[in-house]
Amino acid sequence: MSYFYSVGVEVLSLPGTGLTFPDGLKNLNVHGGSERRSKKDLPLTKLFRNLMKKTALTLLLLAAAAVTGDLWSCTTFLMSGKYTPDGRPILYKHRDTGTLDNALVFFTDGKYEYIGMVDSKDSWKQEVWGGFNSAGFAIINSAAYNTNSGDTTQFADQEGVVMKQALMSCATLADFEKMLADMPKPLGVDANFGVIDAQGGAAYYETGNFTFNKIDANDPAVAPFGLLIRTNHSFTGNPDVGFGYIRYSAASEALNMALAQREFDPQYLFNNLSRNLNHSLTKINLRENLPASADDAAFTYFEDYIPRPSTASVMLVVGAAKGEDPAKAMMWTLAGFPLTTVAVPVWVSAGKEMPAVVSMKENMHAPLCDAAMTLKRQLFPITRGSGPKYLNVAILLNRENTGILQKLGPVENEIFSRTAQVVASLPPKGKQQKEIIMEHYKWLDSYIIQSYKELFGIEVN
Repeated sequence: MSYFYSVGVEVLSLPGTGLTFPDGLKNLNVHGGSERRSKKDLPLTKLFRNLMKKTALTLLLLAAAAVTGDLWSCTTFLMSGKYTPDGRPILYKHRDTGTLDNALVFFTDGKYEYIGMVDSKDSWKQEVWGGFNSAGFAIINSAAYNTNSGDTTQFADQEGVVMKQALMSCATLADFEKMLADMPKPLGVDANFGVIDAQGGAAYYETGNFTFNKIDANDPAVAPFGLLIRTNHSFTGNPDVGFGYIRYSAASEALNMALAQREFDPQYLFNNLSRNLNHSLTKINLRENLPASADDAAFTYFEDYIPRPSTASVMLVVGAAKGEDPAKAMMWTLAGFPLTTVAVPVWVSAGKEMPAVVSMKENMHAPLCDAAMTLKRQLFPITRGSGPKYLNVAILLNRENTGILQKLGPVENEIFSRTAQVVASLPPKGKQQKEIIMEHYKWLDSYIIQSYKELFGIEVN
């Protein structure tokens, strides 16, 4: 792998895969404005000169981060069903945010029923940060930071509102495009919206206050293997502004390996993305040279990995294949910090009763997210100064196999194994399908509650 790296420009090539990731895209469907031309590849010295010119903007963004915690540094990807082994599209969001308590909610307030990931605070009824609906439509986002360059609009932070509206009313990509076009401007967003539907659609919409650009995963000129990745910069925005270039490189490496092996099952993706402990710039791999035991403290600065101290949850939607009943769509979620939680599946077709461990309670929290946060505090025990950014690897992984992630591995293996059996036995639709899923939910709750109590002495309730 080789790449140029700087704050503003990324040129990534992966030998042997046939894939390249340039600093701009051509052949785009552009709505509401003219296509932006990408800059030519720049020599390293010029990159640094450009970097110095952008210092003032960078400082402003970092100041904002100091107030709100880490920047919203999500790592996302989508893949067209044309290229997955089972023909079903995939939509993935590894969520970083200043609100670390997340929960799932089943909504019935729109044209379509839907399940959404929400913040555990009062805004949960107005904002959804990713989800899927009964029509097989699913949506996620990442903050872009570079689609509104030069725009002085003050109206902002409406991404969660837009996604909620889309889940309420959209069944297809065309519906979403019409919704964006018809909404009053400015939209108050600076985002990469990832969308899939049950008609074979899969695309990112790089969206600013007044325009959006569609990047289609079914366009071989843009995505020759149906795969698109977005972190915290758009490819049609200002190439000298944005974030997430190191994480983008790590995700690209992991996903191109998945492509090479045709390995796109959810467990593989969780372990190789949201639990990826390889730093793509420094080449440090935290899974190598493990501490001897949990007692041999080994602290490391834990920034610019895909999982970060600001990671709150993960969602992976396995959509319905083109022509398939939308009820086949399902979503896996990691509620809470991905290194201390386990995966849980949900289906919209099963109705409003979901596994209690990931569902919002009266206090607006999800029990599994709370349990994951309790374990996370063991990984980051230093609370003063810059201490919260330092991970004690020995508590996570060690040569005695007593680390938190090592203890949770067998638990999650059983969840994926049992769920695979359920999926294989599900009838096409109807009451019997719902009954089978509900029984599985009961088992999931019981198994996860028992496992956390036996392994860690933590009550998941």
